[in-house]
Amino acid sequence: MKTRTARPLILGVGGTLRHKSTGQRALGHVLARAEDRGARTALITGEALDLPLYSPEFPERSEAAQRMIALMRECDGLVLCSPAYHGSVSGLVKNALDYTEDMNSDPRVYFDGLPVGCVACGAGWQATGQTLTALRAIVHALRGWPTPMGGMINSTQNVFNDAGVCVDAAVRFQLDTIADQVTEFAMHKS
Repeated sequence: MKTRTARPLILGVGGTLRHKSTGQRALGHVLARAEDRGARTALITGEALDLPLYSPEFPERSEAAQRMIALMRECDGLVLCSPAYHGSVSGLVKNALDYTEDMNSDPRVYFDGLPVGCVACGAGWQATGQTLTALRAIVHALRGWPTPMGGMINSTQNVFNDAGVCVDAAVRFQLDTIADQVTEFAMHKS
């Protein structure tokens, strides 16, 4: 059993390879809120998500994949964010999640018992809703506990300003609530 610190580690994973994507900004907002609530944070996004295609047959892992797996093993809470590509999770985010298979024999298998916030971003509501549902299903399959609040961001709307600040009150409420739920549960679980 791992030793808990007074300040839980909340890990954000997702977004796209595009610098300052909506997903990256959403994860940044959630992690900043988690820090305000007393958590330590780490972020895997952008180029850090550009991992070799997961293959269980080949145990060699890139440095980036090793870092991500180590953070997934260490974290006390997780926030996943995916763009809504054709109504589901992007290949980039799904590939990152496939690496959790390396955790199948760990003392804490996959995300067992972890609070996991899920956020989906897309150019419309239909694909965004489907992607949020897919993320929550993946979290269940990996034994995690999706937070009651999930986030959906329609990226065709003015959500973040040029400085990356969330200017949409409804989205800000969702992201703040996700951060609060993940952090609070991570701080109180034994």
